[in-house]
Amino acid sequence: MTTPAQRVQTLRDQIRAHDHAYYVLAKPSISDLQYDRLLEELRALETEHPELLSSDSPTQRIGDQPVEHLVQVPHRVPMLSIDNTYSREELKAYFDRTEKLLDGESIEWVMEYKIDGVAASVRYEAGEMKLALTRGNGTVGDDITHNIRTVRDLPLRTTGDKTPSVLEVRGEVYMTNTDLADLNERQVAAGAEPFKNTRNVTAGTIRLLDPAIAAERNLRFFCHGVGEVDGLAAKNHMQFLQEIASYGIPMTPDVRVFPNAAAVLVAVEALEQGMPDLEFEVDGIVFKVNDFAQREKLGMRSKSPRWLIAYKFERYEAVTRLNDISVQVGKTGAVTPVAHLEPVDIADTTVSRASLHNADEIERLDVRVGDVVVVEKAGKIIPKVVRVEKHLRKGVLPAYQFPQNCPECDTELVRDDGGVYIRCPNPQCPAQLKQRLIYFGSRPGMDIDGLGEEVVDLLLGHGLVHSYADLYRLSVDQVAALDWLKPRKGKDGKQIIVKVGERNAKNLITGIDNSRDRGLARVLSSISIRHVGPRVASLITAKYHTLDLLREASVEDLAGLHEIGDRIAESLHDFLHSDYGRKTLDELRSQGVQLEDPEPVAVEGGRLLEGKTVVVTGTLKHYKRDEIKKLIAALGGRASGSVSKNTDFLVAGEKAGSKLTKANELGVQVLSETAFQELVAGADS
Repeated sequence: MTTPAQRVQTLRDQIRAHDHAYYVLAKPSISDLQYDRLLEELRALETEHPELLSSDSPTQRIGDQPVEHLVQVPHRVPMLSIDNTYSREELKAYFDRTEKLLDGESIEWVMEYKIDGVAASVRYEAGEMKLALTRGNGTVGDDITHNIRTVRDLPLRTTGDKTPSVLEVRGEVYMTNTDLADLNERQVAAGAEPFKNTRNVTAGTIRLLDPAIAAERNLRFFCHGVGEVDGLAAKNHMQFLQEIASYGIPMTPDVRVFPNAAAVLVAVEALEQGMPDLEFEVDGIVFKVNDFAQREKLGMRSKSPRWLIAYKFERYEAVTRLNDISVQVGKTGAVTPVAHLEPVDIADTTVSRASLHNADEIERLDVRVGDVVVVEKAGKIIPKVVRVEKHLRKGVLPAYQFPQNCPECDTELVRDDGGVYIRCPNPQCPAQLKQRLIYFGSRPGMDIDGLGEEVVDLLLGHGLVHSYADLYRLSVDQVAALDWLKPRKGKDGKQIIVKVGERNAKNLITGIDNSRDRGLARVLSSISIRHVGPRVASLITAKYHTLDLLREASVEDLAGLHEIGDRIAESLHDFLHSDYGRKTLDELRSQGVQLEDPEPVAVEGGRLLEGKTVVVTGTLKHYKRDEIKKLIAALGGRASGSVSKNTDFLVAGEKAGSKLTKANELGVQVLSETAFQELVAGADS
């Protein structure tokens, strides 16, 4: 027979688990009705047995009475601010300074989104939430415990058996754009003014005196830092995030760790090209030294730590009307919805199109043709619709119906297993072919001079190209004779039909011919295999340096490689053994495209440069820069962009500058290009 105490504990555990699934994992485990029934049963039992009521019960989320005023409380550990930068040049300078402060030690960097919310500190003692403060002036903050207790993704009592006796987490209180749209709808219905943005409403809500109002606004929390602790096991930031997640505290999402500053700068460049699909506002990205011991060495400035920096984006918003929604098919078959807007000026540019990301995003936003929407543009990022102003919706607008078939080839669309993207599964889809060819010719792809979008359209329109291999079958005469539309001289904007001509044709064919020797890794990352980009391709071909060896590898072999894993391994293996994949690579090989990379050079005890850090500088006669970097990786080494005391070799070509000077100062071994060639040849003999 279950006692009331046992049933109360069971209900509390179930409700906490459902809260975590809904608010932290974004994967509701039961319906709202079922959740309400569990909560009502718990509330009834606690009323009937008041001795069982505790302050950490889910029923006490809104159990506090309104406070008379906010009390100021000192922070046990100062809550410092973060230095900002707005350019990659300043960011690189910061990384260089940090390396110097650590005498050239190797530094792992952690990347986190900079959530545009309100900073707060939440303190747990013996696992129970005891205190929550705003940042205030960094030394003293306002007591907002009564409102933070209403944040449903923060546990009132931590989970797990080994919670630190004192755990003070720092993070960001925020609101999603969807919740703001719903809140504004309620505001207008009640005759009140709508809120302007998520940050303003969050800042106002956490300082309210009545927690019942805060509870209605559905605030959320992401943890990204630590204050006072007693009993924390983590030795670095990534371990800390994993540890607090085990206590049921939501960690900041999509955190990544990078081995060095060079990898960080590549990630920043990619981030500027397109922000991911996020429900919350982000105004930049934060980079932190991962290792806690290195943080101690770096120390603090008067107002900010030396071990982290925020790379911020200027954010701009505008309000306009959604006139239509269309879909476009990408190189991997992903069907992406695009918003067609009433043209609006944002940051000195006229915006008429914006990203809607995927079908789930349309449903989450509840965006409909005819709606008034908020459009955001940050840095170089493509504009995106962030919120629907539902309170301005006039009449009943029909919900958008995502197409069931590909708009280009009419193939039935399919959704990724467990994913959000809907795809056209037809590898011969003309829209996919166009996007694949454009990427194939781009600088990150095979770097083919002259093969841009306009030329791809021309070749496809004349039926000359149906595959990658067809590019290598083209002749100068074929291309030179083609007609294309070009702007007429003058300012009337009219176009005329002209021949491509021999000079343009020769340039294109030369660019195509020069791409034949790019190597296997470059080909793999250029032919739009899902999850296989340049870095993944290089990691794979360092082990399997020919197509034949790669085809013999099993899924388990591939998944066992460093940084690869099951998802990438399955995607690559499926492609290699599909009819389309076999035909694609066999045809490329038949056209003289090189499908091998330098063979990994092994010496007694391992590869020649196993575990060595190598820096290359100056002008080289016998290697292109990407070729020597691939060779270093194939030999087991790491190609670095900066010289430090941890550098093992500097390969110096002609006109070597400051890196050579620094290497000599640090006593780093310097190799000429010839000496490096002899080193490699000696190991291979």
